[in-house]
Amino acid sequence: MAWIYLLVAGLLEIVWALAMKQSHGFTRLVPSVITLVGMIASFWLLAAAMRTLPLGTAYTIWTGIGAVGAFVIGITFLGEQVSAMRIGAAVLIVSGLVLMKLSSS
Repeated sequence: MAWIYLLVAGLLEIVWALAMKQSHGFTRLVPSVITLVGMIASFWLLAAAMRTLPLGTAYTIWTGIGAVGAFVIGITFLGEQVSAMRIGAAVLIVSGLVLMKLSSS
């Protein structure tokens, strides 16, 4: 169950990061509220996952899901730059996540 909590927490991190971008510095109400609710839910689920998972594993995977997810959303929906180096960096992050998962018991 901890891994499911961690996955959902990571997905919520993507949601709140996108909502924060759309809030234009917290000047728009709805995206600002989504950001705050998403943050609280993401942190709560991360804390729930950490009851069972090691700190290093849980935090690394949570931030990795958020970082790569925000990267993909930025390229896909926000027209951010695509380059071989940026894609390579994302591949390295995903590789690290896979290794972190494989190394945990």
